[in-house]
Amino acid sequence: MKKTLSLLCLALAMVWHVQAQETSSDTSWRVSGENTLLLNQSSFSNWAAGGINSFAANLIFNYDFNYKKNKWSWDNKVIAAYGLTKQKSTGWRKNDDRIVLNSLLGYEATERWLYTFYLNFNTQFADGFQYDTDNNSTLISTAFAPAYLSFGPGFAYKESDNFRFNLSPAAARFIFVTNDDLSAQGAFGVDPGSTSRFEFGASFDAYYKANLMENVSVENILKLYSNYLEDPQNVDMDYTLNLFMKVNDYITVNGGVQLIYDDNTLIPRQEDGVFIAGSERPTLQVRQVLGAGITYKF
Repeated sequence: MKKTLSLLCLALAMVWHVQAQETSSDTSWRVSGENTLLLNQSSFSNWAAGGINSFAANLIFNYDFNYKKNKWSWDNKVIAAYGLTKQKSTGWRKNDDRIVLNSLLGYEATERWLYTFYLNFNTQFADGFQYDTDNNSTLISTAFAPAYLSFGPGFAYKESDNFRFNLSPAAARFIFVTNDDLSAQGAFGVDPGSTSRFEFGASFDAYYKANLMENVSVENILKLYSNYLEDPQNVDMDYTLNLFMKVNDYITVNGGVQLIYDDNTLIPRQEDGVFIAGSERPTLQVRQVLGAGITYKF
């Protein structure tokens, strides 16, 4: 709980810092962001077709603060998201939990190509659980278990803020698992009893955002990583597709799907809702969110 509160305070501090930059007189900074509250609810009473009452709420902070002066640029994105869903049979459960920091320092080589140094950090706010058919829970993740930190030199192509990619052929990555129980299990690829794992490989990051029609846009975020030190052919992937539909200046309908494949994250196989011991293996992870809500942009 203390870690969760600390991470919430950190996220709020980042938000305050970004907003403070907006008021700065330094025109080299360009700041934009959006705060979104998504709500999704369904209710049934004497409904012949059946149904389950449910409610979901998601709070998302998504900020960009970018610096450009002469040949130097520094692009930063901070995402803090947390969501809960409730059904009568299961109670409250998480449906989103992310802290993401992406930073790219660049020096212009030609008009659209840059020499770069990138840094990515990812973790979560709160405990994550795996549930069986009897609603019994098992802890599978928590704040800083895992946490991913990667960085390295490279080069980038940047056509605009809506289309860019960065390739780092010499990227270091650290995986942290600070929870004692998860560390003892060797979760997320660390050696049993260890709290961290080091990898060295190649990293590729790409971003593309396009307007499909008036007030409808789609955002694509792709991250790939290959570990030279172990099974370089097993490329880790993190792909997110976000759809934004604007009703007016404050009301939006947002949808998103995230696909993750991590060779170090082992997921147990289920049969009839029961987890099979010893069946753990890497597999494609899928997260989907859809809701209407209030968005404040600046």
